[in-house]
Amino acid sequence: MEILAQIADGLKDGDDKQVRTLTQTALDRSIDASRILEDGLIAGMQVVGERFRDHEIFLPDVLLAARAMNAGLDLLQPLLGESETHSRGKVVIGTVKGDLHDIGKNLVGIMLNGAGFEVIDLGKDVAPEQFVEAARDSGAGVIGMSALLTTTMPAMKEVVGLLRSEGLSDSVRTIVGGAPVTEEYARDIGADAYGFDAASAVERVRELLE
Repeated sequence: MEILAQIADGLKDGDDKQVRTLTQTALDRSIDASRILEDGLIAGMQVVGERFRDHEIFLPDVLLAARAMNAGLDLLQPLLGESETHSRGKVVIGTVKGDLHDIGKNLVGIMLNGAGFEVIDLGKDVAPEQFVEAARDSGAGVIGMSALLTTTMPAMKEVVGLLRSEGLSDSVRTIVGGAPVTEEYARDIGADAYGFDAASAVERVRELLE
């Protein structure tokens, strides 16, 4: 449908006013809110994520696209209600205990939201117990952990260990990332996946929840 393609294009251009106007027009035409979300907003944000992954666009472009997506979501959210049919799954994210760096984590959150996931962002300096408790309470299928300091990376292993000791490792998967984190380290601590950047993190989360 042409208007849904126009919404996606507006989002890719980071034009929040256009996206809001077109989203309202689509609603006025009785197009289902979940379809506008999937075929308009999420479709556009998926292209943004791919372009970012391929270094065709940069962080400011992603932030503009996220603002445009939120402009459309503001109109759709009341109509989507509490239904989970539009969510592709829940993901708990946070920067690990002792680490106050959150730019990368925030970007991952933006792109996960844009891909249709429900994100529970615990912020920074998050204790291992907080990750596990949030996943258990929310029913999240994935915990995503970020670290920028090598001294804080062992907290990731603690989270993986806690999930195992509490019998949750089969139902809650883990993904780790951040500048000093490597795929080898993720494997060594028993994490389920490694994201080398925000775009790859979204792809890995999608695979984990499938």
